[in-house]
Order: sequence, then C-alpha cells, then structure tokens
Amino acid sequence: MSTTAATDDLNEKQRRILRYLREHAGTKTYFKSRLIAAELGMTAKEVGANMTAIRTGEFDVAVEKWGYSSGTTWKVEN
Repeated sequence: MSTTAATDDLNEKQRRILRYLREHAGTKTYFKSRLIAAELGMTAKEVGANMTAIRTGEFDVAVEKWGYSSGTTWKVEN
C-alpha cells in the first residue's frame, strides 16, 4: 500500500494529526497527546484515540507509544 493510499484511509482528525507530526518530527522526537491536542483544537483523548490508525498504518513517520507520566507521550521518528 502506498503512503497516499494509506492517508486516504484516515479520517480528518487522523490526517490533521499526521500532518502535525510530519511538520514537527524533524526537530522533535517526543510528543504529548495534550500538547498535540492544544495545537489542533482537540482533546488529548481524541488524539490518543486517533493515534492508533497512524501508529499501525504505513506512513513516512514511525509512531510508538512511549510513556504515560502526565499524559501519553508518543515517540515519533521520520
């Protein structure tokens, strides 16, 4: 499956999260759900629920659930 085809399978919130991660993964590795949520006008719960599709999909960023202190942290590598 190509990255474009995989992106087409995402809903709008998932595409927004993926776009955010792509834009920031070059300068940052760890992302907290609550901070992503604040940037995108979502709740941390929405980010966490939608991150699974990104984490398990075939994209140009690798996402791994990393930590839980004061909210979920995601490790993102491109």
